[in-house]
Formats: sequence, C-alpha cells, structure tokens
Amino acid sequence: MFPTERPRRLRRSERLRAMVRETRLGPERLVYPLFVAPGEGLRREIASLPGCFHLSAEQAAREAREVEGLGIGGVILFGLPAAKDARGSEGWAEDGVVQRAVRAIRAECRDLLVMTDVCLCEYTSHGHCGLVDGEEVQNDPTLELLARMAVSHARAGAHVVAPSDMMDGRVAALRRGLDGEGFASVPILSYAAKYASAFYGPFRDAADSTPQFGDRRGYQMDPPNVREALREVRLDIEEGADMVMVKPALAYLDVIRAVREAVDVPVAAYNVSGEYAMVKAAAARGWIDEERVVKETLVSIARAGADVILTYHAKDFARWAK
Repeated sequence: MFPTERPRRLRRSERLRAMVRETRLGPERLVYPLFVAPGEGLRREIASLPGCFHLSAEQAAREAREVEGLGIGGVILFGLPAAKDARGSEGWAEDGVVQRAVRAIRAECRDLLVMTDVCLCEYTSHGHCGLVDGEEVQNDPTLELLARMAVSHARAGAHVVAPSDMMDGRVAALRRGLDGEGFASVPILSYAAKYASAFYGPFRDAADSTPQFGDRRGYQMDPPNVREALREVRLDIEEGADMVMVKPALAYLDVIRAVREAVDVPVAAYNVSGEYAMVKAAAARGWIDEERVVKETLVSIARAGADVILTYHAKDFARWAK
C-alpha cells in the first residue's frame, strides 16, 4: 500500500516504459489492403479512403514493394473487375484483376505475404456475396463458385485465401477445392465473425460493391451477438480454417477477446474503412493527433487479442515505428 506501492516508478522514462510494456505491436503483424483494377498505369486516389488508391497490376506491385520495404507482413487484394455479371464470373477468371495483380506482386516481392479476398460481391452485377434467386441469396449454389475463385487465386500464387462472404459451409468448400487441385498447403483465413456493420461505407465505395437491392443482414452477423460469433468461429475451424477473423475491430473488441480466449488458432481483426476514414477526417481538421490515435487504436486491437491486424493505417504505422 502507498507509500510503499508506487506504480509510477515504472513510468518514469520511455526506456523503462518500453521495457515493461505488456502489448507489443510491430509492422510484421499488419496486413495492408490493396484495391486492384483493370488497365495500366492506374493510380487513382479513393475519395472516401484518403491515401488509398485504385491500382492497376503493375502499380499494385510497385505499392507492394513499398509495403515490403516498410516491414509490413502482407497485403490483401480486392478486385474491381472490367465487367460484372449475375454470377460474378470475373472472380475466377485466370486473367482477372486479382489474379494478374497476384502474379505481378509475386514477381516483385520475395518475402511479402500475398492474401486475397474471396467473395462475389465485387464481381456480381447485383452486389451481393452469393448467387441470387429473386431477392434471396442462395447459400449452397454459391459455394462451388467461391471454391473456384479460391483455386484461381492459389493458382496465380496467393499465399493465403480469405473468404469474406459469410455463406454457411464455405470454408469446407474452399478446403476441398484447394486440396483437390493440389493446393493443400495454402492456408484459409476465414472472416468467421463478420458483422452487418455500418462501418463499411468507404469500402463499398472503393470496391464498387454496394448491393443493388436489400442488404446483407441475412448472411452477415447481427451486431448485438457474441455467442453466435463463437459458434461461427468453431464451425469454421472444424471445416478447416487455419486462422479466423473478427470484422470490424474497434466496435467489437469484446468479440476479439472472446474469440482469442476460446480458440488456439491465430486470430485476425479488420480495422475497417469507416474506422480509418473517421480518423483521417478528424486529423485533416486538426481535431486529433493522428499518429497517437492510430498507434493507440492498433495497440488496443492487439491488446484485445488479435495476432494479425488488417488496416489501412499500416504504412503510416510502419513509418512511425521506425
């Protein structure tokens, strides 16, 4: 008890604070999202995601070289196809935008992990994450298409595939498809607990993936639920997921903690577009100290239990960490 117990003793200098710091976060635990699009020489800033760009394949490779040089662990690719249809068939085209970008990045970057998002929403004319019948998203018929997409990404050279569609049984379908085509060593990072969140707005603008009717609450999770997240996580691990993700991160830190305590596989969290855009908007107006807020934000996600963090702040964090 005071005056013998004085916690401030261990806060007297930065070197001492660093020595006893409980949560440590480095750039190697971050994944930087990239939006790839058709064409050549394309580098177009996304208005709702300042500092992020639509990139053609060779520009994505150039960006990836910068990311690798900053010591960031990996990138995850999202595609804007040249054309969309009801089935999202550009998603598994061998010369699709993501497939071309994967090959270009792999040719330029030796150590950077290349992950790919596996979902139909960016490729379908209706903007939903699966095949539709009328206005109903069809679960089982979608699984084969997701597996085809994952295989095409692996064939192009993706190190990790990450299904984000929230269809039931998709992890098992991807695992069967990958194993059957000789890609048994390619891990699956499942968006296991993906909530129907209001924080996705800038991403949908960036990926041109807003649903043309209805919404995604029939397959993405209801925000008030935690036990359901644990059920989803357990099911995905049983189906073969090597890593699981909680998305979004900041409004769901309690879910990240609950998942971390419930499972032994690595846990990822997605610091999503709306969370990023709010920080950028406030920083642009001088209302916050951007560097301190970003560092505090990402450390809070790691402290909650995330082993891997997908974040648009990755490059800035890596520069500030040097």
